[in-house]
Amino acid sequence: MYPNCPKCNSSYTYEDGNLFVCPECAHEWLQNATEEVEEEAVVRDANGNVLADGDAVTIIKDLKVKGSSTPLKQGTKVKSIRLVDGDHNIDCKIDGFGAMQLKSEFVKKL
Repeated sequence: MYPNCPKCNSSYTYEDGNLFVCPECAHEWLQNATEEVEEEAVVRDANGNVLADGDAVTIIKDLKVKGSSTPLKQGTKVKSIRLVDGDHNIDCKIDGFGAMQLKSEFVKKL
């Protein structure tokens, strides 16, 4: 009896050399590994500080906003950010602009 897949919990795992393999999600893990540590994407600001949900940040350069005639100015403070997956990895609300998505490389942590 082989262990269930730690990623998708499938019971159809099989042995391949010193690895267990899941045919449903293609996840592979070592037989002697008791628990695999899940990799989390770390989001960093322009200075290399780690960002987390709820942090406050400042915009470090003027950013053009699609559909708006006024750019976001350098020094604009953004409170309570939310980290999301994707190219624009910060979801936030900015006073005067509304809901926006920003790239972490254009902000610094307060």
